[in-house]
Amino acid sequence: MVELKTDTSIDEMREAGRVVAQALAAVREKAAAGVSLLELDSVAHGVLRAADASSPFLGYRPSFAPTPFPAVLCASVNDAIVHGIPDGYRLRDGDLLSADFGAQLGGWAGDSAISFTVGTARPEDVRLIETAERALAAGIAAAVVGNRIGDIAHAIGKVCRAEGYGIPDGFGGHGIGRKMHEDPPVPNEGRAGRGMRLKHGMVIAIEPMVIAGGMDDYYAAPDGWTLRTSDGTRAAHAEHTVAITDAGPRILTAL
Repeated sequence: MVELKTDTSIDEMREAGRVVAQALAAVREKAAAGVSLLELDSVAHGVLRAADASSPFLGYRPSFAPTPFPAVLCASVNDAIVHGIPDGYRLRDGDLLSADFGAQLGGWAGDSAISFTVGTARPEDVRLIETAERALAAGIAAAVVGNRIGDIAHAIGKVCRAEGYGIPDGFGGHGIGRKMHEDPPVPNEGRAGRGMRLKHGMVIAIEPMVIAGGMDDYYAAPDGWTLRTSDGTRAAHAEHTVAITDAGPRILTAL
């Protein structure tokens, strides 16, 4: 069931989204060659504490997971697509990092992700990240009252496929509100004009993921959480929490 949020509730979700944006900005600023993923998780945790917010990631255990997620930040490096667990790995010059973060504040959740390179950027990584961001922008532009979920999915997929990139099969965005994951699912590829009609008050997380090698396949790492590209090529991830309103899409996780 999809819960339609009131305008007041959307304003409250914006406050949770602001914490998410601040944490991702802090993570990006801290990330440099020699910095460990655990240090980045600590930075994100500090933003939560300062805002008196909690993490919907920490301790989260969906049906596929062998263990609860042990961190507040997902840190996925290079061929890791999503759900990377922060560990002692120290970033290297040229690494591609996708950082995914959520916050719970006042009973509402926010969820967002960014991808960026550490130090010297490879041109192919710049193109990959820019494509994920353009796909996100296209998905947001389609998130208007009267459109359908399929219009968002089609807009995202069209951008990604035009560049020859893969889209991880079965993974996409989701509704969000009191919980981090709610209905409806928001695929990253689909047919325009299909699916649930978008209404004022719906709030969704739109999150394109792209694989440089063009394949859609992935596998789960031994930790049971990290998803990696099957061909070993790099991946990028971009995400915003977006409210669908009569005035147009409202991004709740922007700075």
